[in-house]
Order: sequence, then C-alpha cells, then structure tokens
Amino acid sequence: MFYQLYELNHAAMAPLRASTEALRFFCSNPMNPMANTEFGRSYAAGLEVFERMTRRYGKPEFGLPTTEVNGHTVAVTERVVWSKPFCNLLHFERALPKSHGEDPKILVVAPMSGHYATLLRGTVEALMKGADVYITDWIDARNVPVTEGLFDLDDYIDYVIDMIHYLGPNTHLVAVCQPSVPVLAAVAVMEAAEDPLVPASMTLMGGPIDTRINPTAVNQLAQDRPLKWFKDNVVMTVPWPQAGFMRPVYPGFLQLSGFMSMNLDRHVVAHKEFFQHLVKNDGESAEKHRDFYDEYLAVMDLTAEFYLQTVDTVFIKHSLPKGEMMHRAALVDTKAIKNVALLTIEGENDDISGVGQTKAAQTICTNIPEAMRLHYVQPDVGHYGVFNGSRFRKEIAPRILAFAREHSRVARNAPVTRVIKGGKSS
Repeated sequence: MFYQLYELNHAAMAPLRASTEALRFFCSNPMNPMANTEFGRSYAAGLEVFERMTRRYGKPEFGLPTTEVNGHTVAVTERVVWSKPFCNLLHFERALPKSHGEDPKILVVAPMSGHYATLLRGTVEALMKGADVYITDWIDARNVPVTEGLFDLDDYIDYVIDMIHYLGPNTHLVAVCQPSVPVLAAVAVMEAAEDPLVPASMTLMGGPIDTRINPTAVNQLAQDRPLKWFKDNVVMTVPWPQAGFMRPVYPGFLQLSGFMSMNLDRHVVAHKEFFQHLVKNDGESAEKHRDFYDEYLAVMDLTAEFYLQTVDTVFIKHSLPKGEMMHRAALVDTKAIKNVALLTIEGENDDISGVGQTKAAQTICTNIPEAMRLHYVQPDVGHYGVFNGSRFRKEIAPRILAFAREHSRVARNAPVTRVIKGGKSS
C-alpha cells in the first residue's frame, strides 16, 4: 500500500509541478523586466528547487559519443549486443584505425542496488581510453512484466556467466561494489566446471566480500535485523499501470531515502548552495549540481527475491567468506579459482564497504598464484571515489588497465615489471 500511496502522491503533485515550471519560465524570461532582479532570480530559483525535489527522475543516458585514444578523438557507438528480460549488455564500440593494436576486452558489471548503470558513466569513460568496454545495463524491475518470471542472486550469477560466454576468451571483469560477490561466485563456478572461457582477470572494487570486517552503518543495519523484517517492511508490489504490475520489489525510492538520510546535512547544504548559485546567476556551478542529482536521484526497483537473497547471503549469513554460499545446488568454492588474476581495490574513507571487506577476496581465493594477485587502497576517497572522479581517472583506472594488459592470456608468459606508485598496495 505504501508504494501505491507514493505513486498517488506523485500523480497528485503533477499539476502543481507543471504550473511551477510554467511560472519559472515566466519569471526567468528575458522579456520579463523582473527576470534580472534579485527578487526575480530568487523567485525563479525557489521554483526550480521545488520542481526538482518533487519530480521522478528517469533513466539517464550515458552520452559518450567520443573518447580519446592515444591523443586522438575517436567516435563511440553505444550498442545493445546481448539481452535478457532483466539486463542488456551494452558495448561502447570505438571507431579505431586498423593499425591500432588489440586492447583488453573489459566487462564492467554494474551494481544492481538501486541506481542505473549510468552511475558508472565516469568509469566507462576512463576505461574506454585503453580498453574495449562492455557494461551490464540492469533493467528496472517495475518495467518487467511478472510473466517474465523471477530474478534472484542465482539468476544474476547465471547472467554474468552467459555474458562471459558471449564475449568469448580473454575477457576481463570489473565489478563495482555489490556485484563483487556474484562476480567472484560466477568465476568460482566456471573454474570448478573447468570452463574454457573463464575470464583472464577480475577486478573487485569497493565490494562487500566480507562485511564482518570494519562493518559500516549499512552493514550493521542488515546485521541487526532478521530477514523477515526486510520482507515485511521494505518489499512491496509494483502498482498499476506499470509494466511490472503486481511484481514484488524493493522500491528504488526506499533505497534512495536510506542513502540520503546517511548524509542528509550534506544534501541540504548542496541544495541551499544550488539556490544561491541560481540567484547569483552562477550557471556553471548550478549545472554541476543538476548533472550530479539528475544521476543520483534516478533510481530503479530490484526484484524482491534478488534483494532478499542478497541481504541474507551477503550481509546476514556471510556465506561467501565462510565457504557456505550455494549457487543452485552446488557449493561456490573460491579455492577452485586458479587461472584468473585478481585485483582488489578499496577507498580509504569508504563508508559503504569498509576497508578490508574487498581485500577479503584475496584471503578466500587461496589458489591464485601470488604473481596473479594485487591489492590497492586509494587514499583520500570514499565509496563513490573508488569508481569515479579525478583520483579514479588519474590513479585507479590506469592500474585497472595495466592489470588487464599484464594478465591477458596472450601476455601471461611474458616477463613483467610490476610498478606501483602512490597509495598502498600489497
């Protein structure tokens, strides 16, 4: 019923939002003599803040038409190359000259934790400069009809394996946050089956491999409540007239509310500053605010079965680090991983996945040779900075690309000089 009330409230606000937008355009129209006065700008700014705080944000576009490769600008075409009901696989195809050598083939597994894959726009943009990049574009569960069936953590692992099979040999995986667990599980399943298409390397970034280590507020919330509490309090059915009508989901707006409440004062200050930028006619600062919140406030629903299984397996039972995680009827054995290089990356100030939680993958993957593993901690970044921002572009992305090149199957037997500067590595 709460989801229905949320939708009803949104629909009821639609006329007010429309009139607010009309009034804002009137107040900011250059023909209006009040438009360039402080009062006119203040009034228009207040109207825009109201409209932006009450709208529903749709799925953003990646918007990456070009990239820089070896100092040259090349065109990029975004294509859907593989598709299933709950995910599309996007390829960022670069128009490279025939003389260009073969770059690493990287599959970025985006988190399915409330935001769209476009949250990793900066990740893709940085990696494209030196790699052939694909990304999982998970589909909002509210848009998937119930006739398409269920989608749980086991299905997620199967999807990852299917995409690896589609991409073929010498694929490199990059998992950002939440998918670190299913990606590691998928690789373990493939290795146990002696799959010839097992990836060449996997990079796990800010992921909850073992949330018993340096637990954060998010981890503690899951640990303090039984699974039944989550099922009774946060699982709701998609209301009519959405395509996923009657599908049980964990609504994106609940996830967003939780994230915003963790840093509520920061968001309040950001909107206050946005208002002031509008009044001062500081267009560049105002546009940066719009760009960030257009992405941050765009959320998607998760299927209830995926959400509950993930909470239970990852945050309550800690099944993977305990060696108890199951995929279908088989045990996920991380000791089976022997042929896939492992890079783990953490942020020093991560308040979502505490320092040490991702590094735990190095501990449970005991049979990966030492020459095929590396751990790196990026100083002075939080969770978002692990996969986006200036430090990611300058210090983390180059390490991911170098690791992929170093551990490509064609180069694995060549002599390698490992150089790590800055930060902390082991």
